[in-house]
Order: sequence, then C-alpha cells, then structure tokens
Amino acid sequence: MNKLIINLEAMHHNLITINKWMEEQDARWTVVTKVLCGHVETLEALVLSGVRSIGESRFKNLVSFKEYIPNLETWYLRIPSMSAIEEIVRYANISLNSEMDIIEALNREARKQDVIHRVVIMIELGDLREGILPSSLIKFYKHIFELSNVNVIGIGANLGCLAGAVPNVDQFVQLQLYKELLELKFGKEMPLISAGSTATLPMVIDKSLPKGINHFRIGEGVFLGTDLINGGTLPNLRNDTVILRGEIIEIKKKNLLASVETGNSTPFETTVDDEDYEPGQRGYRALVNVGQLDTNVNGLITQNPSHKIAGASSDITVVNVGENPSGLKIGGTIDFRLDYAALLGLMSSEYVEKEVEPGIDEFKELVNREGKLSIPLPLE
Repeated sequence: MNKLIINLEAMHHNLITINKWMEEQDARWTVVTKVLCGHVETLEALVLSGVRSIGESRFKNLVSFKEYIPNLETWYLRIPSMSAIEEIVRYANISLNSEMDIIEALNREARKQDVIHRVVIMIELGDLREGILPSSLIKFYKHIFELSNVNVIGIGANLGCLAGAVPNVDQFVQLQLYKELLELKFGKEMPLISAGSTATLPMVIDKSLPKGINHFRIGEGVFLGTDLINGGTLPNLRNDTVILRGEIIEIKKKNLLASVETGNSTPFETTVDDEDYEPGQRGYRALVNVGQLDTNVNGLITQNPSHKIAGASSDITVVNVGENPSGLKIGGTIDFRLDYAALLGLMSSEYVEKEVEPGIDEFKELVNREGKLSIPLPLE
C-alpha cells in the first residue's frame, strides 16, 4: 500500500530554524497549513511544537481545527466569497481582503455575531493575483476605517504565487511607505505588513528584507524546506519532512526505449528524467502503485539518485532502477521526495494513507526534551 510519511522530527527542526529567522527579522509568523488538507495529527504536532497561528483556505479544515484546538488563531487565506461570509466571521479571526463589497458584508455579519473581525488589505505589487491598485489606497481605506466591526490590522501582498514574480527589495520598501502614508493620513496604527512567504526567506537569511516587513505566512518552507528563488533546499532546512513510500507491484528487466512506434495517445504528459538510452538497451523497471490519479507525478523526486522516473499513467508510475535492482522486490517500496504540487495532490487523495513518524506520544517526549518553541501571535 502507498503511504505518505510525515516526519514530525524534521518538521520540528524546520519550525525551530524558521522561528530563529523570524526572531532575527523581529517578525511574527503564521504557519500555512492548507497543504495538510485537514490532517489533524500533523496539526496537533504543530501545536505541540508551539505554533499558535495557522493559515487555511478551506472552511472544513478551519471548522475541524477550531473544534479540536479552540485557542488557535486562524487566518483565512483565500479572498472571501460573498456566499461564505457567515462562516468566515465565525471560524476565522483574520481574513485577507481586496474588495469593498466583501468587507462591508464582513462588517455586517460581524455586527450580527457581536464580534470584531480583523482584516489585512492586499495590495497588487506585480504578481497579478489578488490586491487593490496602489492608486486607490486612500479612498479604499477611508471607507474601511469608518466600519464598526472590522479592524484593519495591516496591509499585505502576495508575490511568487501566480505570475512567479520574484520578490525584490523595492517592492517591500514600497509597501512600507504605503503603510506609513496611511497611518499619517488617517491617524490609525496598522501593526502588520503581511508580505512574507517562503519565497521571501532567502531575503530574510541574507538580511536584505526591510525590517518593516513584520508578518510572514509560511507553509512550503516548513513542510518541504524549498528555496523557491534559487532552487534546492534553504540552508539548514530539511527536505525530508514528507516522503511518499510507493509499493512496487512489478519489477522486470525490459527495453528502456519503446520498440514500437509511439505517438500522442497517452492522456498524461510526464516529465521524464533526462537520460539518454541506446536502442535495445535494457535495464530493470519497477512499477509503483501510484499515478496521476493520486498526484502530479512530475512533482515526484526519487530519493535514490540512480532511480529515474520513466513515465506514468493514471494508476502506475514506472521507475528505471538500473542494471541491478539492489534488493528491490515485489511488495517492497521506493521512496520519493515531493514538490508542493505533488504534496498537495497526495494529501488530498483519499487513496493514499497518511502516517506520522514518530507517533504523537513519542513526539511529545521529543518536544519535552528539546523544548517547546516560543512563537508569539502576530499581534502580541
């Protein structure tokens, strides 16, 4: 059976490392958990580690998390939809916004529920996803500051999420100036500039990010350790937090190139590891019981560098394992690391078992030995 192994010790290590970077930046941060797809055991481990603020984009997960751990601070990361206003106010402490009509609806619902709903206003800085245009800032904020049950706690931006815009210092300096302008204009303090993500961590590490950027929303760095700007893994982070263990269902010596005419009949396009084979060349091929139905196979990375993915169908991935199968056998497994898209597909798949290692009880002992992280809430 295929299994997704979530290494809680590696995750704890990444949390410790990133939290040190946040302390050096004098910043607060929220762990983005949407890739977990509601996996409660991993969330419990995050909380045991000291995480108190999470970011989500699915109400089902927010509801279960709030019921399981009521004191969690919850950020709703998807731009709110009008049809979900009641749930957003009830289950999210903070939401990211860019539409006046939505914010007015949040205000009416917060008044009905007798709460204050906090918002971060997103500004478009080049990624062409959500955000208001800087030219409309003053008019936009003037109206929001007049609302009774909405509290604007800051401004924010997304970079590197859609168009792949690479964050640069000028953009963040611009955000800092916008915040100062708004505070001076309206005489209201907005404590947060929420513009940090995993993509900005290289700038935190080399200390080039303005100190005014004081809130980060980080997911991929925690769960995969990815350096989204330079490629590879960020310094001192682990990339083995989540591993796919795929079961071998066939292993045979075969031709490595098709001996018949090929065309475009396959419904899936798989990026094959670059390797040249000669016609008639043979080697062992292992068929693994995982395919495009389970995840984006292009995002699987073989743990063993001598193993090369040869292709995939809806249910099966083919791996060239070399001249010697090296102990691989039917019922055995091949391990893969993952990129973000592959992890998201596997976590959301009902066909793939998820397991944490070590178990929660052992992880509690680990945290007791190493010490729980002190991660303050964003507004503390």
